[in-house]
Amino acid sequence: MKVELQNLTKIFPSRNKKEGGADVVAVNNFTFTIPDGKLVGLLGPSGCGKSTTLYMICGLQKPSSGKLLFGDDDVTNLPPESRGVGLVFQNYALYPHMTVKQNIMFPLQNLKGADKLSKDEMLDRAYNVAKIVQIDELMERKPSELSGGQQQRVAIARALVKMPRVLLLDEPLSNLDARLRLQTREEIKRIQKETRITTVFVTHDQEEAMSISDMIVVMKLGVVQQIGKPQDVYNSPANLFVAKFLGTPPINVFRGEVKNGKLHIGDEIVMDVKGVADQEVTVGIRPEGFILKADGPFTCNMQNVEVMGRDVSIVSTHECSLNETIRSIIDADNDVNPEAKTVRFALKPNKVFLFNKETEERIYVEEK
Repeated sequence: MKVELQNLTKIFPSRNKKEGGADVVAVNNFTFTIPDGKLVGLLGPSGCGKSTTLYMICGLQKPSSGKLLFGDDDVTNLPPESRGVGLVFQNYALYPHMTVKQNIMFPLQNLKGADKLSKDEMLDRAYNVAKIVQIDELMERKPSELSGGQQQRVAIARALVKMPRVLLLDEPLSNLDARLRLQTREEIKRIQKETRITTVFVTHDQEEAMSISDMIVVMKLGVVQQIGKPQDVYNSPANLFVAKFLGTPPINVFRGEVKNGKLHIGDEIVMDVKGVADQEVTVGIRPEGFILKADGPFTCNMQNVEVMGRDVSIVSTHECSLNETIRSIIDADNDVNPEAKTVRFALKPNKVFLFNKETEERIYVEEK
């Protein structure tokens, strides 16, 4: 099911209008088409509007303006139960007094008219989705007898049992430990591929979003910053916010200046930047964008070396760095002297990004 958001806006009125409080624009003019059968991640920090967008898609929040279409159907003013959506909450919201089977079957018991199912039909459908999420052996247990990951699977099964047109996941992994998060996100991707249900996944964790999403939408203060395939957004951020939000370890940021087609960081010319006008800039360099080189053009002050198996992380500082420390990830085959006072690098041009100092928008360098 294709989902189309047309100029979707949500404004929450101020609670202190008498004191001159301003209205809160939670989502501002969001336009995007979610392709049929794809998994799209809404990504951003707390308060960016991603959950509000999800709740407008499912009908729990009514847009202040704009339209929402499922396929060719305008569902903007339809109640949630008429939209054909399945919603998985952050806290699972399972009924503690019911078994797994009863929890999964519960949405089906409320169906009426032509959609009403017999008890055998409900059982068949419940066991079918339980097999998909691999909990069919737990059907007689209660939520208190399950692990966090198992409870999450029950919540997903309960959403899937209605055979929704759209599946919505609101921070579904945030209550799980690190190992379970990894396992469960792989399961979510597997389930989505098997069912081919159009899925919207809300998270503030960029690693989660990038690992399972077909496309990501990066948001900030209710405004969409960039939309694209995860690797494309990582490789070509539209602005400094996106560059800083994506990536672990985070991008290294410096004060820089362009003079005569050359990028200066401090007193050193670190690379050519053809076609960029002379100006002060903010420079972002991905951790993997450094090449250890004895006569490299960029010199940093050595702090320490962290060996991480196949990679080595060189931790250094620089007077023009806007980060407390600089992290440079290089291959472990490189011979690094941790006792050296300085370390020199060449830079990979495709891992270096320039941003306008005032607007923080990307400045593009002409390709050679």
